[in-house]
Amino acid sequence: MLSQIPVDFSKINKEALDQEILRIGMIAELDAINLYEQLAALTSNKDIKKVFLDIAKEEKTHVAEFQTMLLRLDAEQVAEMAHGKKEVKELTGK
Repeated sequence: MLSQIPVDFSKINKEALDQEILRIGMIAELDAINLYEQLAALTSNKDIKKVFLDIAKEEKTHVAEFQTMLLRLDAEQVAEMAHGKKEVKELTGK
């Protein structure tokens, strides 16, 4: 099932609420990055392109901030990220 925002917070386990909030923030920022990069690709105006790409870059920082906080709260996420990194290395040799 795809995520639905806004979320019905009454259905979320209270212990997982902060993690869910951080993931929602990450989803919003990733959507913004995709939008801004797509708009930058559409325009032929170099100044508009530059501004959109700069804003997209700032959103990437926001994703990293939310992810940093999430990793403080979710040990399983930390372990799965390490597992995913290992799998990619095995598949690609890099």
